[in-house]
Amino acid sequence: MADRLNILFEDQHLVAIDKPAGLLVHRSKVDVRARQFAMQMLRDQLGQLVYPVHRLDRPTSGVLLFALNSGVARSLCQQFENRSVSKQYEAIVRGHPPQNGCWDEPLVEKQDRVLAGHADEDKAAQSAVTRFETMQTWTIPFSTKACSPTGKYASSRYAHVRINPKTGRRHQIRRHFNHMAYPIVGDTTYGDRRHNRLINQLTGVKRLLLVAKTLTIQHPVSGQSLTIEANVGRQFANVVSFLDVPKPEICAATDLNC
Repeated sequence: MADRLNILFEDQHLVAIDKPAGLLVHRSKVDVRARQFAMQMLRDQLGQLVYPVHRLDRPTSGVLLFALNSGVARSLCQQFENRSVSKQYEAIVRGHPPQNGCWDEPLVEKQDRVLAGHADEDKAAQSAVTRFETMQTWTIPFSTKACSPTGKYASSRYAHVRINPKTGRRHQIRRHFNHMAYPIVGDTTYGDRRHNRLINQLTGVKRLLLVAKTLTIQHPVSGQSLTIEANVGRQFANVVSFLDVPKPEICAATDLNC
């Protein structure tokens, strides 16, 4: 992993980075052996304290926002709590979802096996709403039978989706798409292992294909609307490029089922 973070936006009040997939936001029991964390790396890179105002799952890449003083941090946190922040993600999922959809399903706080005791199992399910748009679909002549004897079909279907979560529950996007039967490719917790292996074998990409693409806030000092955008990244783009290409030549050169 690179020693320096890619800064997407910076002024005297706040800074946004393009968090790489696999990087924890801060020290956590999720991985006690980890030695790199976005918060500490950015602090050292800027030479000043930074204040995280929201979170991204470790395997998710994309826009991650920090405040540069405690007052701005409080203002930004309030925007997240009030749901006045607009967040847009992109993902590659298994299957062909509807062109447009909204999944409204309350989510119970999940007990984490790593952070045991940090979830309230008696807490009522919280509202969780995820809107999405299907941008592109593919059907490729490769079967998950090549990766698992339980594969049922001679081809595999995938889609590129744009996601706008209206709430911010833990793992909301990943859980909702799994419940819709369109799990995100590369998700080792909520995904389909057969399709994760297939895409890995075909493209060499193993990461969760979920990117926090844009974040729109009201600047806490100027009051102006501010939109910060990240690229989907090389590995995500490589999977899209692979899915875009006709496959007869690839089928002839591979041992995978076609």
